[in-house]
Amino acid sequence: MTKPQPSKLLSSNLEPALNPRHWPAHLALGFDRDGERTRMLDMTFKGPLRVQRPFYPEGGLCHVYLLHPPGGLVSGDDLHIQIDCSTNSEVMVTTPSAGKIYCSDSNDVVQQQRVDIQVEDASCEWLPMETIIFDGAHGKLTTQVNLYGDAKFIGLDIFCLGRPKSDLPFSQGSIEQRISVYHNDRPLMLERQLLTSNDALIHAQAGFNGQLVSGTLVVFGLSNPEQVIQLLREELGDCSNPHLSMTYRLNLVVIRYLGHCSEHAQKQLRKCWALLRPHLIHKPACPPRIWNT
Repeated sequence: MTKPQPSKLLSSNLEPALNPRHWPAHLALGFDRDGERTRMLDMTFKGPLRVQRPFYPEGGLCHVYLLHPPGGLVSGDDLHIQIDCSTNSEVMVTTPSAGKIYCSDSNDVVQQQRVDIQVEDASCEWLPMETIIFDGAHGKLTTQVNLYGDAKFIGLDIFCLGRPKSDLPFSQGSIEQRISVYHNDRPLMLERQLLTSNDALIHAQAGFNGQLVSGTLVVFGLSNPEQVIQLLREELGDCSNPHLSMTYRLNLVVIRYLGHCSEHAQKQLRKCWALLRPHLIHKPACPPRIWNT
């Protein structure tokens, strides 16, 4: 099996930008195990993407907060984030605030973010805050997860169309979202979602049914999946919780949220994370302190 190397993943962002409306930024993080603690061995960045320092609120597991000071994507922004977890490392990555894709310019230049995560015989929790798609945005979000060997992974993705609490609907624009999960180069989950503001799928009962917030939580590496799935069903209630659904295939648990509130989505999917985490990495839930601010 061929494993992507950091230099190859970031090479496209290192080329000079020919488009004057193309503003690339990238951040590459590498983690390994140093005795009893996971350390952030490598950090390479260009543009407004940073990590201040790792935190260790639960011993050897490394908590990292990704910082994007501009707070959102404007036309021409092109962010690339890479996370590489080597053998026996334990990493949790989150963000301090919601991501935003602002209204595009008059030329409708795309705003994009790509996240590449590689986990080799290690554990990784990717738990960013939600992404808000502003009216008039033209966004492209891509997340690819490559798992190898005895990898364990929990990944969260939530996005909101428009700003319903401010009575600002998503009346124009588009968003393309791709999520891919591989284990030993075998695809487990390949999803592509392309939505425009006038897409019938947004209001269709078989689609979003008028709900503007959707979320996905994926989990790989459970040693006792049947027992855990039964626990989830008992705790969440298949009938009593109309916002959540769950599937299990190819050793991948996928929990989906559909509703009207990004805060509610975070609450519901974090509850699932808290239930799943002890069975995956044998540690109780330890919410990052940044979630309380």
